[in-house]
Amino acid sequence: DDDPGVRRLRIRSVPVMGTRHDIEAVARSLDVKTMLLAVPSASGEDVRDIVARADAAGVRTLIMPSVVEMYGRSPSLADIRPFTEGDLLGRRELQTDLTSVTGYLAGRRVLVTGAGGSIGAELCRQIIRIAPRKLLLLDIAEYALYAIDQELSAIVRDEGLDTRVVPLLGSACDRARVESILRRFDVQTVYHAAAYKHVPLVEHNVFEGVRNNVLGTQVVAESAARLGVERCILVSTDKAVRPTSVMGATKRLAELILQDLATRRTETIFSMVRFGNVLGSSGSVVPLFRRQIEAGGPVTVTHPDITRFFMTIPEAALLVIQAGSMAKGGEVFVLDMGSPVKIVDLARRMIELSGLEVRGEQNPDGDIEILFTGLRPGEKLYEELLIGRDVEAPTTPRSCAPTRSSSTP
Repeated sequence: DDDPGVRRLRIRSVPVMGTRHDIEAVARSLDVKTMLLAVPSASGEDVRDIVARADAAGVRTLIMPSVVEMYGRSPSLADIRPFTEGDLLGRRELQTDLTSVTGYLAGRRVLVTGAGGSIGAELCRQIIRIAPRKLLLLDIAEYALYAIDQELSAIVRDEGLDTRVVPLLGSACDRARVESILRRFDVQTVYHAAAYKHVPLVEHNVFEGVRNNVLGTQVVAESAARLGVERCILVSTDKAVRPTSVMGATKRLAELILQDLATRRTETIFSMVRFGNVLGSSGSVVPLFRRQIEAGGPVTVTHPDITRFFMTIPEAALLVIQAGSMAKGGEVFVLDMGSPVKIVDLARRMIELSGLEVRGEQNPDGDIEILFTGLRPGEKLYEELLIGRDVEAPTTPRSCAPTRSSSTP
């Protein structure tokens, strides 16, 4: 423990051996092979330092699950796992009080669009344990919808929940289908996560990007307002801030649609949640790096100076749920995501986490090369989370809690 006050104390007869600076000495003297790290409040920098010290001592590091990861289920030994890139964020992991959201979701009728996607599916996993009366899943991808329906149905069965899960095939762009669902199930809350998000693909398919991200949002939001839905929450992105890509521009237009409706409609509360790249989501850089490392490299990075904000999938879902409970109408909620992470540093750390070495001029005998390929069309060197300076103070000082910005046009 890094607290010097507990040195030489005993916990159930087990002595506290020292701080992180003693890891190598303790590992050598006691022939330690494995270390468990249980410091959920540690920053990414602290975690990297501790893991580096363990690596230097030839000690394998495993991590204990955080409160966010364990929310809604009982812990087990199977939850102790090797380190992943998600444990190396440059900030503390988001911690939030979920008791504040149960009132507007428990026993309610909730629709998630894009329910088969990475964020949509995680939203459903978190919402189901708050026990809504009905959880409606809308997605145009048949297998993705089938997979999340099967997963949620198993949770309902195993945990004895009263929630009814309803899988609904269809497009968020289909006004008749959307209005039919809202009317038939008397939906009270909508989470709109359906969108195309891969920058290069949308850059090459402009019309479909606009149709899905802009017109789809307009259909869902206007339908929610027309049929008296209580809350409509849009999942947005940091790429909507001063966009340089078609995808970013479509998400900014989607935000403006909700902000416009918020000024004209008072019966429906509209809000938006904006965050950075989500580790492990479909199309993100992390699965790509993992596949490239497994194939023996090279790992491709567009530019040596490119940076991104990162968060985990559970963090993203929890932020969206919490922001929905806080919304008054027209806000853009933003996670205080700390410092951006250099993509080349993430690539290097993932290679090291795989037990390999980076090959380069200083280490020509390394295992995996990092290859710089150049920025793609519409891609920024860095992302921003805020457009203007009209920002309210963080809801929880000095923590990763949502902040709220009016972000007016």
